[in-house]
Amino acid sequence: MDVGAILLLVVVIAVILFVATVLMKSVRIIPQARAGVVERLGKYQRTLTPGLTILIPFVDRLLPLLDLREQVVSFPPQPVITSDNLVVSIDTVVYFQVTDARAATYEIANYIQAVEQLTITTLRNVVGGLNLEEALTSRDQINGQLRGVLDEATGRWGLRVSRVELKAIEPPHSIQDSMEKQMRAERDRRALILTAEGTKQSAILTAEGERQAQILKAEGQAKAAVLRADGESQAIQKVFEAIHRGDPDPKLLAYQYLQTLPKIAEGTSNKLWIIPSEVGEALKGIGGAIGNVGQGLQGQTPSRPAPGPETERDSLETDARAFEEEAARRSELDAEAERILQHHPGVDLGNDHRGIIDLDVPDLDIPDPQDPPRAQGPA
Repeated sequence: MDVGAILLLVVVIAVILFVATVLMKSVRIIPQARAGVVERLGKYQRTLTPGLTILIPFVDRLLPLLDLREQVVSFPPQPVITSDNLVVSIDTVVYFQVTDARAATYEIANYIQAVEQLTITTLRNVVGGLNLEEALTSRDQINGQLRGVLDEATGRWGLRVSRVELKAIEPPHSIQDSMEKQMRAERDRRALILTAEGTKQSAILTAEGERQAQILKAEGQAKAAVLRADGESQAIQKVFEAIHRGDPDPKLLAYQYLQTLPKIAEGTSNKLWIIPSEVGEALKGIGGAIGNVGQGLQGQTPSRPAPGPETERDSLETDARAFEEEAARRSELDAEAERILQHHPGVDLGNDHRGIIDLDVPDLDIPDPQDPPRAQGPA
């Protein structure tokens, strides 16, 4: 192979390489969500959009492509001083998007660094006007102020800040310990308040229940007393009607009265009890009843011959002796009563009553003095 043929082959290969290089420089494909800036002879010529693009080799120059998607940048913690002179460490996260590739290329050298520094300075201005408690509880307010300031400042850079978030706010460890103690004391206070409220409600409900129970018990006792009183009233009414229907005589009433007297004197505390003056009449009625019963029994003896004058005289003598014995017994009873009254001066003797203290009244077989003496003998 001669030298001319070798030189021709070299030239052909060089031409092929040159053409390939020119084609590679002149034909470019822009991906989706990307943007490119073309400079022609060092001057901005146009912004490339996604798709196939033809460039002039050695005249046009394509700058690095820009990402048009929303980007998230997390900045390292930054110390910030609050209005109450406490240093807190704040981490921020910024969400932004490139909206103008030409401005992002020619208006700012490094827009990510610019956003970081602007975020730090704006954060210090906003948090510097708040105390620690407000800074911890006002994150939405801080985020809104940061977003407004950053969006306004980065608009001319071809950027749009969509969101700014405070990732963490960390106060000093001593402040954290104090906050923990404060929160613990607050929780204890709330627990005590809740316990007191529960005890109060329990006491109120218990008192209400007891009040309702007392009311119901009192109502039940009142109704029971009314029913009991009605029953006793009906019983007394029936007894009263039965007594009036039976039409009892004074002797029966006197006997019942004497039976009731011992019940009045029952009990160790009964030192004095008063009976009306009608007791004498009751004793007379009892004595007359007993005498009439005795005479009735004598009247049932076998018939005897008609008494003569001597028999009538004997009967009169017997009646006289009985009357004298009755008078003697009455005198003895009066003397015994006077003796008892002398030993018990506390006994009250009124005009209508006589005082009797543990007076044992013997059974009297005394005929009624008002009845005329009758002769003994067969009826």
